[in-house]
Order: sequence, then C-alpha cells, then structure tokens
Amino acid sequence: MQAKAREDLSRLFAAELARAGLAAADIVTYATPRRLALIARNLPAATQAVSEEVKGPKTSAPPQALDGFLRKTGLAREQLTERNGVFFAITEKPGRATADVLADAIPAIIRAFPWPKSMRWGDASASTESLRWVRPLHGIVALFGEDVVPVTVAGIDSGAVTYGHRFHHPGAITIGSAADYADKLRMCHVIVDQDERAATIRTRAQALAVDAGLELVPDEGLVAENAGLTEWPVPLLGRFDPAFLDVPPEVIQLTARVNQKYFVCRGADGKLANAFICTANIDATDGGAKIVEGNRKVLAARLSDARFFYDTDLKVPLEDQAKKLEKIVFHEKLGTVADKVDRVAKLARWLVEEGIVGGEKALSLAGSSGSTSPRDVEIVPGAQSTQNWLGEGQPGSEAPASAPHPNPLPTGEREQVEHLAHLAERAARLCKADLVTGMVGEFPELQGLMGGYYAAAQGEDPQVAEAIRDHYKPVGQGDDVPTAPVTVAVSLADKLDTLYAFFRIAEKPSGSRDPFALRRAALAVIALILVNKLRFSLRRTFEFQETIAYLHLAPEVDMQGPDLTSEDVEFFFADRLKVQQREAGVRHDLIDAVFALGGEDDLVRLLARVRALQSFVGTDDGANLLAGYKRAANILKKEGVDASAPVGHEPLSYTPEKDEAALIAALDAAEPAAARAVEAEDFEAAMAALATLRAPIDAFFDTVTVNDPDAAKRSARLALLARVRASVHTVADFSKIEG
Repeated sequence: MQAKAREDLSRLFAAELARAGLAAADIVTYATPRRLALIARNLPAATQAVSEEVKGPKTSAPPQALDGFLRKTGLAREQLTERNGVFFAITEKPGRATADVLADAIPAIIRAFPWPKSMRWGDASASTESLRWVRPLHGIVALFGEDVVPVTVAGIDSGAVTYGHRFHHPGAITIGSAADYADKLRMCHVIVDQDERAATIRTRAQALAVDAGLELVPDEGLVAENAGLTEWPVPLLGRFDPAFLDVPPEVIQLTARVNQKYFVCRGADGKLANAFICTANIDATDGGAKIVEGNRKVLAARLSDARFFYDTDLKVPLEDQAKKLEKIVFHEKLGTVADKVDRVAKLARWLVEEGIVGGEKALSLAGSSGSTSPRDVEIVPGAQSTQNWLGEGQPGSEAPASAPHPNPLPTGEREQVEHLAHLAERAARLCKADLVTGMVGEFPELQGLMGGYYAAAQGEDPQVAEAIRDHYKPVGQGDDVPTAPVTVAVSLADKLDTLYAFFRIAEKPSGSRDPFALRRAALAVIALILVNKLRFSLRRTFEFQETIAYLHLAPEVDMQGPDLTSEDVEFFFADRLKVQQREAGVRHDLIDAVFALGGEDDLVRLLARVRALQSFVGTDDGANLLAGYKRAANILKKEGVDASAPVGHEPLSYTPEKDEAALIAALDAAEPAAARAVEAEDFEAAMAALATLRAPIDAFFDTVTVNDPDAAKRSARLALLARVRASVHTVADFSKIEG
C-alpha cells in the first residue's frame, strides 16, 4: 500500500502543477507507517505570465455579432485589436505565485487521494462530506522554501512542525525546509527513506545470521514489509525450540513469515535452523533481549498450532481425506472436486499407457497428428475399461470391443508401463486430498506440498509423493517445470482437464477476464510439453477426455459441442504459444502460418517447423520465395482458384516455354523432396527443397504470361501456380507470413 501511495502522491501532485503550468525538476516521495511525504525540487517562484488571444468576428460583421463577442470576453470595443479585418480579444494574465498554487493543490490532493481502504473519524465522521483517509490525519507540513504554505484540511492547519519516533523522540520538530527534512527526522530516530530502511534490515539481518553461523533465507517481500512497518528498524535474532523442526520446514517458514513477519535461517547443512530474525522498531536498552523473548513465545504458540495441524492430519490416510472431496463443488456444471479428480486420474493413466509420458515406446501411435473418434479409443490390457469409467447404463458408456494392440510391447516393458500408469493414477487420485486437511485450511499456499509430505509419511511410493507435491507446477513464468514421469502425467492431466472442461461449458477467457486462470494453465501445459518433449496430438487427447467424462452428462447442462470445444482449445493454445515464444524471439505470424495448415497439434513438432521456417524466411532465398508465393497466390485468388481445390498434374496440350518447363521440372523434384522431409520431420531439409523453387519462380514470372489469351495455356499455368502454392503449403501457409 505504501509504494502505491507514494506513486499516487507523485502523480496527483505533478498533475496539479501541470494544470497551473508548473513542473518540478525532480519529485521524491517517502513513506513510513506514520507519514507520507513529497519533496519537489527547483520549482519557480511563480508561473509565467501568459497572453491569451481569442478570435472574434470580422470588422465588417453586423453589430449584433460584435456585441455578442464583447459580452463573451467582457471587454469594451476599444480594447479589441484589429488585424487583417478581424477583431481579436487579447488578455494578459499575470503569473501566479507558486505558493498560491500549492495552497490550492494540497487540499485537492488530500481529498482526492485514492486509498484502497480509508476511514472517517471523530465527530466530523457523522457527515459523509468529512475527510476520508487511511488513518486519522494528525498534521500537515507544507513548506515552499522556508515559508509555510497556509492550508487547512478537516480542521487541521498546515505548519512546519512534525514529530519524531513515537518512543525515542515523541516531541515536536520544526522543519526549516525540504533540505533538512530527512536529516532532522533521522536525528530523531526516523528514517524516512523506505529504501534505506530496507537496506538496513537486509544488511543487519544477514550479519546476524552470519555471526550465528547461519545463512539468512532471502525474502525481499518480507524486507519490504518490515521496512513499511518500522521507522527505526532494528533486526534481532532469536531461537525457538528445535523440537518444532519435526514440522515441515515450509510450514515453519510460512508460519514465521505470514503470522509474525519473521525471517528464518538455514544451518551449514542447508536445513532450516531453529532461529528467527524479527525486526523491532526501537533501540532497546537491554539490547532487545525482552523483545526477542516475547517474540519467541508468540512464535512458539504459532508453531504449536502448526504442529497440532500436522500431527492431526497425519492420523487420517489421504484416501480417507480424498472421500471428503465429494462434498466440495468444483463448478456447478462440472461436479465436485472428486469428479475432477476422477477425470484427472483416468487421463493421467491414459497419458502413460499411450506412451505420451514415461517412455519412448508407445502402446499406440501417440505421436500421430491424426485424430481418432471417441469410439476408436482402445482398451489397453490392464487398464480400467471405458465402460467402467463412464458408468454402467450411462448414455455413451458402451465400450469398444477389445482387440489386440497393433503395436504390442514385450511383456517386461508392458509391465513397466503398467506400473508407471498405476503410480500416475494413484498420485492423481490423492493429489487434491490435502485440500480438506487442517494445515492447508490454515495455509492454502501449502496445497500440494503438504499432500506430498503426508503421502511420504503414510508410506506411498516416493514417485507418488513427489507427484502430489509438484502437480500444480509450473504455476507461473520462471517456476520449475516437472520432469519426473509420474509428476508430469498428473500435472499435465490436471491442467488439460481444467482447460477442456471450462471450454466445454463455454467458460472461456475474454479480454482481461480469466476467472479460472485458463491462460496460466495453457502456458503451463506448453511448458510441460516443450521441456519434456512430449509428442502427442492435442486433438486426440481432447477426444479421449470427451469419451471418459462428458458423453454421459445430463442434457440440461449448458455445454458447447466437442468439435467446437477442441477447435477453440487448439486456437487458444496457438494464442498462448505465441505469448510463450515471444521472449524466445519466435515470430507470431510464423506460428499462425503453421497452425493455419490444420492438423498440426503436436506442439514439439510445430515449434520445430516454426523455427526452421523462421531461419528460412530470414534468408534471401526465403524472402524471394515468399514474394513469389504471394504473387502466385494473388493471381490465383483473383482468378478464383481456391487453395482447397485439388491440384492436378494434367499433361500439357502445348509445348511449354523454356522457363515454364524449368518450373515444372523444379516442382517435380521439390514436391516429393519436401514431402519426404516433412514426413521425416527434417524441416530444414524441407525448406532447402523449397528454396530450389526460388529461381524458377522468378524466371517464370519474368518471361511467361499467365493470363494467356489461349484458354488451355491460361488454365495450365494457373494449375502450375496452384502446384507452387500447394508445395509451399507442405511446410506452412505463407499467406499468413508478414512481409
């Protein structure tokens, strides 16, 4: 709040000055718990005199027009100036003393100040017209140079008197000018510069930790918070009962930070130490011993509560906790949190069984960019059937007939995949269980983390505990991206379910509105896919999600169709991918160019294609081929030859011109070469094949007339240009590329 208050004060003050035609050379603001200050340097003594000129009627205008102009300006006929047959009213406005400007500006700023929370106080608070301020206003210091600017706000007169530290120097201080404001207050145990207070806290806290053989756990947010709570910060180190170290270190740190604003320390072994650093607002005569002891007792009480929550939660198995999720609504159209967990568990298992996560070999063609319908989803041996997932007797619950898998794995590898799939499903079914624990109820920031601790303590597989702990990751830019297979499966399933589910019920982000954080979820999915190089079709995954979760929903639930949902989510991913890749220097139009082809929903392959395309269009061959493509595309568009029309290779009924024949030969060589390279995902080679078309296309346009009077020639040459367009489209839709 203090940083925003300083920013608002500076902004409002500068606006008031600008309205009067003034500007300060420099504006500095300070904030402490008891004062908000602004110093404007090098203000002139007065505003400049200005001359205002208003154009009036012509000298030949009727008397009525002149009379109206005189009434408007308040001048007499003799005071007007004639110039080029037109009357002008010229008035000279003298400069205004800056002190007078400030006397008007200060009350306006105080009354218009946009505190996020404010109050009225005293007898005046009975009126809604009384001043609202963040806390009761006690004094106003307003000086211009060494002179007091007379101001009265809410019955408080301005002056040159302020007060020092509440305990060290509670008496009055007379400020001579802005030049001695900070120095006089410092002498009275008030550091007005918030940055200086923060540096004092940071430096002293680090020194205390080092002196004790410890390392301070850095926390800039806590430094700023303590700087905002004190005027004379004095960090002090204390100790708490080492028995509390049995509680997870994150719980101790959060308890100390959130409830008490304390720093914590690590020992030489890197583990949390039984030490804390509090920030006092006073230089105690006993060196702070009583302050430390009082803070130790308060922290001990807080840590006792945390240990009680931890011990109590450990007594209830996570499986039993998970059952309580049936009573928590996830969304009115999407059921309970237990319903979401069920969807995530099935999807996590499927991601592993399909070979998308956890291994190079797939139990099916997981890397295919083609789509399958829900009825084509196969049942993997050892997995729950689609029929059981949907529920007996539910519409759409008919499972496909079991059939041998087209790409069966050896028995040992199949068992490994099945084991990994079991762990992924187990982790997913327990990943939200800690939401109903006492500890997460007290500290929601620990969701996931506490589940991991509880799972480990209750004997779950370490991979399961890790997945529960980290399944929310990554939660933002710069956060760690999971790479452990079980964790990746659960994290990916959780976010894909959230995205598809909310799009399915038409709860999409719009403008700045994103109440369900779907943009963040999409960026997290992209990060998981790219970091782990996961090869799979998004569309096929959405179809599987549709099969296991949505076919049996009641018809009265307002939902959009699955085809539209899949299309919307794919476009949403394309948009988020452009945002995510912007910092990597990837051009957004190239991502559009690849997406525009359709059918490309393998993000790893898509980005490989985009990067190769970006390298190519940056070369002379690429730039010239792009120009040739656009020329061909424009001719085809003008002639009404649609890109979706089939491209023929009919034999010519005439002898082609030299450059026409050369382009045909180049296409005959480049088309299959580019297609083979794309199939092999060697996109650099595909670009190289297309680059061979550059010279033949240039020569063709230089010497060959496309719109020949001969209908046969015109038709054949338009078909040739259509082949050029189709060849380029094997890599990307060049019409989407800028430039």
